[in-house]
Amino acid sequence: MVKIDNMYYGSNSFTFQKAEELRKHMTKAELILWEELRNKKLLGLKFRRQHPISRFIADFYCHKHKLVIELDGEIHLKNDVAINDKKREDEIKSLGITVLRFKNNEIINHLESVLQQISNFCNAQ
Repeated sequence: MVKIDNMYYGSNSFTFQKAEELRKHMTKAELILWEELRNKKLLGLKFRRQHPISRFIADFYCHKHKLVIELDGEIHLKNDVAINDKKREDEIKSLGITVLRFKNNEIINHLESVLQQISNFCNAQ
């Protein structure tokens, strides 16, 4: 079954199943940011966590602003992972979606700055 609509960009049932699993095992940084985004806490905007987009799963997604927020841990410093991240980001951007990336330590140590950057992007739309 392929669910095709504007919010999921053709994600299939496997991607939805994987997203559900990821929601159950969020990282520390994801949990911290989710606490600030959930229930429309940031600018009254609806954010979704571990959201299927095409064949990918975005850490966070705001459909109103077509905004993906990705959090990167240490593994993303590896060259092969960084190359894969770039390809993935390019494909997501080709759908008309903006991608903001933050390192996990930015969420943990500089949360207010991250929230301000997200707010600035959304307010500029």
